[in-house]
Amino acid sequence: MAESQPSLNDPSVTVSISRRVKPECKEEFEVFLTGITKACSQFRGHLGSHIFRPVNSDDPEYRIILKFDRLSNLRHWEASSERQKWFAIAESLTFKPPEIQVLTGLETWFTLSGKPSITPPPRYKMALVTWLAVFPLITLISAILQQELVMLPLVLRVALVTAIAVPTMTYLLMPQMTKLFANWLYPPLDIPSPNSEKSSPILEGVQLATPLPDLRSVTEEIESVNIR
Repeated sequence: MAESQPSLNDPSVTVSISRRVKPECKEEFEVFLTGITKACSQFRGHLGSHIFRPVNSDDPEYRIILKFDRLSNLRHWEASSERQKWFAIAESLTFKPPEIQVLTGLETWFTLSGKPSITPPPRYKMALVTWLAVFPLITLISAILQQELVMLPLVLRVALVTAIAVPTMTYLLMPQMTKLFANWLYPPLDIPSPNSEKSSPILEGVQLATPLPDLRSVTEEIESVNIR
């Protein structure tokens, strides 16, 4: 029987991982990219990976995009020994721990400035804050344009109101609402401090206590493990 569609509590997810690579380690990092994307692709629910390489030598940032059909399958990858091994390797090839975003849809409205690597808030909180913003906005637009809207067909009325509401929500209201409700959306213990030495709770890096191992030998070792 085919698996059911992702539920509201177990949605599809997109993970964005940004890493700034040391100039002398680019070749090793390319091997790392090949290895980690191949290992990740063997996990249940993986939908694809995309690599965005630096556009010039002045910006050493790589961006890795991973997609999973369910949040629970992403968690399975995060907890795996394969991910631990590959993230340990990356620590010695990069300047600092990765910057990570995990998005399921509404989260693009719920990001805090200066905190790119936080776990998305619960969906019921996002829904409530969105309603608190959209209800007065729609009411205000309808009141201001009442005379004009009356003369339009229903479809055009809805199209006009939403054409004003959506960009206003995206660029004006939601950033302010997210800041206003930040302590509720992201309790203090869930927001990593900028000065914290700990890495992100979503996909935390592993500090290396020994010199960098041979990447190709690690690839062969991981390929021999049954990860399903």
